[in-house]
Amino acid sequence: MHFVTGGAYNGKRKWVIEHMVKDAPARWISGYEKTVTDLQNIKAYEKLTVIEGLEQFIYAWLENHDWRREWHTLLHQWMKWETENRKLIIIGTDMSKGIVPMDAKERLWRDVTGWCYQDIVNHASTVDVVWYGVSERLKGEIR
Repeated sequence: MHFVTGGAYNGKRKWVIEHMVKDAPARWISGYEKTVTDLQNIKAYEKLTVIEGLEQFIYAWLENHDWRREWHTLLHQWMKWETENRKLIIIGTDMSKGIVPMDAKERLWRDVTGWCYQDIVNHASTVDVVWYGVSERLKGEIR
C-alpha cells in the first residue's frame, strides 16, 4: 500500500500519475466525483488501483456510529487484496493544518480523517507527502 498525502490542490494527483501510474492500466476511484461510494469491493479491480480523495469517503461514513470497526475491516481487506500481487495507492488530502472548524461535524471529519490516515501510514509500505508538486518520502525505500 502506498499513501500519498499533502495539501489541497498541491499536485498529488499529477504526481501519482507521473511517478507511479504512467502508462500502467489502473482503476482510478475518486471521492470527488461521487460515482463510487463502496470501497469494500476492490477485488474486481485491476492490478493497480488508485483511490483519490479518501477524506470524501470518510465524510460519508461519519453518520455510521460504528465507523471505526468498519474502517479497520476495510483496511484489512485492502491489505489482503494487495497480497495477491496487486498495488493500492491511496491519495488523501491533509486536513490537519489551518483553522479548526467551528461546526461539530466538520471537526469530527477532521479528527476521524486524521485517525484513519494514521492507520494507513502504520500499514503502508510507502508514504509520500506532496507539497506544490514536490514529493518527500516519509516511509519506504528511497527512489
